[in-house]
Amino acid sequence: LAKVLEIRGELPNLKHIIAFDPAAAGPGVIALAAHYASGAAAEAAGEGKGFKEEALRVKPDDLATIIYTSGTTGDPKGVMLTHNNIYSNCANAMPQLPVSSEDSTLSVLPLSHIFERMAGHYAVFSFGATINYGASIENLVVDLGEVRPTIVMLVPRVYEKVYARVLENALASPVKKRIFFWAKHNGEKWADCMLAGQTPPAGLSLKYRIASRLVFSKLRARVGGRVRFFVSGAAPLAADVAKFFFAAGLPIYEGYGLTETSPVIAVNTPKKVGLGTVGPVIPNLEVRIADDGEILVRGPNVMKGYFNKPEATREAIDAEGWFHTGDIGDLKDGCLSITDRKKDLIVTAGGKNIAPQPIEGVVKKNRYVASAVMIGDRRKFPVMLVVPQYEQLEPWAKEMKLSWERRRQLIELPAVQKKMEEEVFG
Repeated sequence: LAKVLEIRGELPNLKHIIAFDPAAAGPGVIALAAHYASGAAAEAAGEGKGFKEEALRVKPDDLATIIYTSGTTGDPKGVMLTHNNIYSNCANAMPQLPVSSEDSTLSVLPLSHIFERMAGHYAVFSFGATINYGASIENLVVDLGEVRPTIVMLVPRVYEKVYARVLENALASPVKKRIFFWAKHNGEKWADCMLAGQTPPAGLSLKYRIASRLVFSKLRARVGGRVRFFVSGAAPLAADVAKFFFAAGLPIYEGYGLTETSPVIAVNTPKKVGLGTVGPVIPNLEVRIADDGEILVRGPNVMKGYFNKPEATREAIDAEGWFHTGDIGDLKDGCLSITDRKKDLIVTAGGKNIAPQPIEGVVKKNRYVASAVMIGDRRKFPVMLVVPQYEQLEPWAKEMKLSWERRRQLIELPAVQKKMEEEVFG
């Protein structure tokens, strides 16, 4: 609110500011409760009939929202989504997942992001399920314990952090380590059978029940004890992380989409799970792979266009109505796989093509790594920029009795550089 008020004079088209908090009301700011009361009074006086008439005049192709892209491959663009874009995506994507009015979700991702807006907001409302809004992503564990949701939608980095923390705890003692990896081994063997549509052998089923009681039940309790499944989107999810969660009785249904497609294009479902893929294409949507490997999409969920950018719209949607996603992928066994971004492909000075995302994904799974990016276009060889996970690195440095005052000094220490090289390159 403070940011909006600061630039209020630069926003001539902004007519009203409505605040949830009554204490925030003031010059130019209306409290939501006061707004409701004003509307109720107008309706009681016979002045409120225009609202329903106005609502009924809304057409499927009318603009519903403008959501800006992240701008990772260029300037952010305003994606114009219609009511039908969003409705069609809810109608075609969400029935693939077992959601009902009995479900309770936890929302921690920003609603300015299309993934949370559609899957965690509009779609949940359409089923009549309950939405609980978390304090923040940093407060996730506490919120999970308090809310005890049945469905949670998160980005891959969160699942990877949880997995890294589980591994860290397992290495705390030799006994814990032995029990954990025995459980993990048998749990993943059981998962392989289930994912292949096979009945696990009796001996393996017995081992799995023991593993579930000793190890996996603790993880299920840690996330509230009622989670039926997770949903993952916005970035690739590592297959080994997905398999571990599946073995733990916490399946993660990974999906794929873009802001421009409202967003869901494909999603794994209980009936069809392909680890390492983003699942089958949703109904009533056409997907084809271009000659250069780019994924093309056509259907009712494809955006109206980019706000005030007709040229960019023509570049993205061709004359036949195909939206060019910019992602490279393939369709095998009914499941869509994403291999990289078309613009992200690295071509070295020697002419070698390198897809950086799979490599970056492996590195980012390390508990000492917060983020990683590979660069090398038109260079002799690629290099990787790694941002340390200081929450893990600093305790290790203290244990090694290293001295530093600032983090920049910490990462310049030879022992730390050697440690990071060992962790990243093994």
